[in-house]
Amino acid sequence: MSSPLLTVLYDGGCPMCSREILHYQRIAGDRPIRWLDVTQEATDITPYGLTVEAALRSFHVIPVSGPMKAGASAFVTLWSALPYYRWLAKVILATGTLPWLEGIYVRFAAWHFKRRCATGTCGLPPSTEGP
Repeated sequence: MSSPLLTVLYDGGCPMCSREILHYQRIAGDRPIRWLDVTQEATDITPYGLTVEAALRSFHVIPVSGPMKAGASAFVTLWSALPYYRWLAKVILATGTLPWLEGIYVRFAAWHFKRRCATGTCGLPPSTEGP
């Protein structure tokens, strides 16, 4: 693969997350996107300055140029690179709804992390608390 346009960090241990990423991978075709499942031991995310816990708490996308994106902004960055989703990214950016979406995402991500990791199923100690 040529140098990736984007690097996507995702929770491959989460069935919902995995289904969504698989959908994106299918429509991405041959676009140079690097998909990294942060739950795999072989995946080294330290070059991105993240711990596995931080990567599980929020969706992250690293563009080839520019800063790392997290949360709703990461989704918009990914959608901007995908067919069928570019229009959605453009609408979100043009209408100024990203801050509103980020607020919703932050609440959902905190709930999802707490629910998924409360019993240690995410690979982190069960004592890890919410945000």
